[in-house]
Amino acid sequence: MELQGNVWMTVDGQKLGGQDRVALLAAVAAEGSITAAAKAVGMSYKGAWDAIEAMNNLAGEPLVERAAGGKGGGGTRLTARGAQLVENFRKIDAAHQEFVAHLSSQSHALADDFLLIQRMKMKTSARNQFSGKVVALKQGAVNDEVVLEIAGGQQLVATITRDSSASLGLAVGVEAFALIKASSVIVATELGDVKLSARNRLTGQVSRVQQGAVNTEVSIELPGGATIAAIVTKDSSDALALAVGAEASAIFKASSVIIGTPA
Repeated sequence: MELQGNVWMTVDGQKLGGQDRVALLAAVAAEGSITAAAKAVGMSYKGAWDAIEAMNNLAGEPLVERAAGGKGGGGTRLTARGAQLVENFRKIDAAHQEFVAHLSSQSHALADDFLLIQRMKMKTSARNQFSGKVVALKQGAVNDEVVLEIAGGQQLVATITRDSSASLGLAVGVEAFALIKASSVIVATELGDVKLSARNRLTGQVSRVQQGAVNTEVSIELPGGATIAAIVTKDSSDALALAVGAEASAIFKASSVIIGTPA
């Protein structure tokens, strides 16, 4: 992939000119004639005059003016402002071309980042989406156990099929993301040293409670800034006395975690 770009000048949203119009101005300076300048840049005489009149109007002062004498006994020339505009535009365009060339030299990396941004915009029904890196992978005959480290050093454990693990190219150090439905998350408080069969237990503080007639959506902010959401019944929310600032744990099975990798 190669990047390209052009510089355009505008005044109050109206196009003053780009490389073609600046080339016309430079040709006027070199030829001393609108007719010759138009021919030099491959533009019609009328098109050249239309462009010059538009630039004169938008610039607020003449860029081209008629001159006595010259080729054919009379002609046109650039004003001091017109000459300055050509010089400054060429400096700006040269810097712009250097910038574009620099970006183009990194086009492969830019393309990868663009794809990553596109993936970040993906839509899914899973309420919870976490990106991270695989820090452990335990392979089995049928299923693999994947440990993903997310923001703040929190770790998620997922159990997926051996075939899925292979097709995703999972290995320690690989970037991956985890999806967990809010309905798969159990919220608990005051667990203490209780042992659970669910592999995932993330503890933090309740940051939002949105109650409905039947269900309540609870968001728990984890250390490091990540947030996990859960859907519980209204009765359960009331029984647990869930409120903003309260400590709570999000519990979910490893089999409830969907793992994906950037395409």
